Amino acid sequence: MTEVAETKRDRIARRQVDKFDARRTELAVATLHTLAELGYARTSLREIAQNSEFSHGVLHYYFADKRDLVTEAVRQYEAVCVTRYDEVVAHAETANQLRDDFTAMFFATLAEDAPLHRLWYDLKNQSLFDEAFRKDVLDIDDRREAMIWRVISRYAELRGSECTASPATAYAMLDGIFQRALLNSLSEIGEAVDAYREELPRVLDLLVA
Repeated sequence: MTEVAETKRDRIARRQVDKFDARRTELAVATLHTLAELGYARTSLREIAQNSEFSHGVLHYYFADKRDLVTEAVRQYEAVCVTRYDEVVAHAETANQLRDDFTAMFFATLAEDAPLHRLWYDLKNQSLFDEAFRKDVLDIDDRREAMIWRVISRYAELRGSECTASPATAYAMLDGIFQRALLNSLSEIGEAVDAYREELPRVLDLLVA
């Protein structure tokens, strides 16, 4: 009888934890665009509440502070984004098709989701100063690296070639281009973004033998 009661209590406790986590996720996703517009330095839970449909009390109940909320929001966004190129990889039948489709999507997401990408780089920069962010940032970076490597390794396979760089180096190169293009895009320097768009295919060629 005692074991049955304990099992029931465990199930109830797990359901409560699951509901709490689900609500955290819901709130993080719902406030993501507000966070992306305001940035880390300019926000507090109270300011986020004022710019969203949720009260300060609700946010404070589910998140210890803005650091907790920002980290969860970026984690949820990146969980989707780290598969953004998988469809391009799956459908590519030739190396040229993969290169062209990847380039098109690379710059499409830069334009369409610029505030959200800006939030990611904001969090990444904060991790240089705040150790509490580092584990999450490194975890997300590892998944982004794996995403890029799926593109590069498949491109090499379709060309009948071998990769000339490690996954880490390939990711660092393409992420550097993306971040610089994002800055130019936000600064409305269109010619610089266009230059990166033209050069990206050549960078892909440098990453395979």
